[in-house]
Amino acid sequence: MKIGDLVKQHGVSVDTIRFYEKQQLLTPSARSEGGYRLYSHADNQRLSFILRAKSVGFSLQQIRELLQIEDNKSQWQCSDVKDKVQHKMTEIAEQISELQRFYQALAQLDQACCGGSVSATECSILTALEQGQPVLAEQHIPKQECAKC
Repeated sequence: MKIGDLVKQHGVSVDTIRFYEKQQLLTPSARSEGGYRLYSHADNQRLSFILRAKSVGFSLQQIRELLQIEDNKSQWQCSDVKDKVQHKMTEIAEQISELQRFYQALAQLDQACCGGSVSATECSILTALEQGQPVLAEQHIPKQECAKC
């Protein structure tokens, strides 16, 4: 099949497929006499694998590692693959925790501001950020009394 067939089947762009080729994750099996990239059923399955791994959050490097295992299954153990999944789960849990801290800090900034039509020179959000210290969820930012709100 040609690159256009992969594009239609997987709903990705030609640039995406070429990017995976540049990253050496995918290689066309052959070239036609006209120089078109030709992909085999195995190439199609490999692209499916890459896209599924990407859809659950694996990075390109992690996908590369998984493909190395996929290509040489007999040399690896199931625990090796499970370790990679558990490592990714730990990364995601850390990202979720960080995003929750961001959200809490932003919620505090939001609560500290009256949101009125007064000049931004009175804005408690800008004042808190100007102090040069990170806003932590544990910190209490006093709500500015905006007499003009």
